[in-house]
Amino acid sequence: MPPDNARDEQRRRPGHLAPCRTMGHVTTPPGPPGPPRAASGLDPAIGERLKRDRDGLVVSVVQQRGSGEVLMVGWMDDEALHRTLTTGRATYWSRSRQEYWVKGETSGHRQWVHDVRLDCDGDSLLVVVDQEGAACHTGDRSCFDAAPLPVSGPPGSEAEGA
Repeated sequence: MPPDNARDEQRRRPGHLAPCRTMGHVTTPPGPPGPPRAASGLDPAIGERLKRDRDGLVVSVVQQRGSGEVLMVGWMDDEALHRTLTTGRATYWSRSRQEYWVKGETSGHRQWVHDVRLDCDGDSLLVVVDQEGAACHTGDRSCFDAAPLPVSGPPGSEAEGA
């Protein structure tokens, strides 16, 4: 069992299932509220295909058109997806600020949307864009520009020696 401070840190993470100390069962701590549940202009046929999380959100993987480079991950609800599809500008729901944001609206690092695809399970989106400038809030081209994590695999695997 992790030390108390590690367990306390785990319980503070939204969506983490933490054991209840008094009853011994798993509880889901309340997370921040999701986006407003106002009616969206999203085509109902698209909405029916979406499998949203408990906050009404779908993860959106953003990829550079042509190169296939993964730039970032964002979150969309029905309204953010509707805005993205109808404006050609990537719009997301900010879980920390609890508001919609159009990528590049303040930074100038815009995402021009060329294609949006729903995965086979309906629980994630692939947003193919032309990225202007940095995609990451740190100023990096991609949110995945940090040093790769070490990977080791079974002897003889491709991961060995790579």
